[in-house]
Amino acid sequence: ARTMDFAVRVLRLADALPQTVSGQTLARQVARSGTSVAANYRAALRGKSRAVFANKVTIVLEEADETDFWIELGERAG
Repeated sequence: ARTMDFAVRVLRLADALPQTVSGQTLARQVARSGTSVAANYRAALRGKSRAVFANKVTIVLEEADETDFWIELGERAG
């Protein structure tokens, strides 16, 4: 449920970004990576093996870091 809440918050952030080229670029990127966190975490929990779980959690971490990057870039860009 927390990852779904995270994805919803990310989508609200994306919707709140300005309708400029840079704002919409950030919106698309943060929406994609942020919702991927939730989807891959859910897939990890349903993994058939420890290896599948570990692989999906690795993807979750990468996508979370990418989401953080896009949010930080947006903050720096104003």
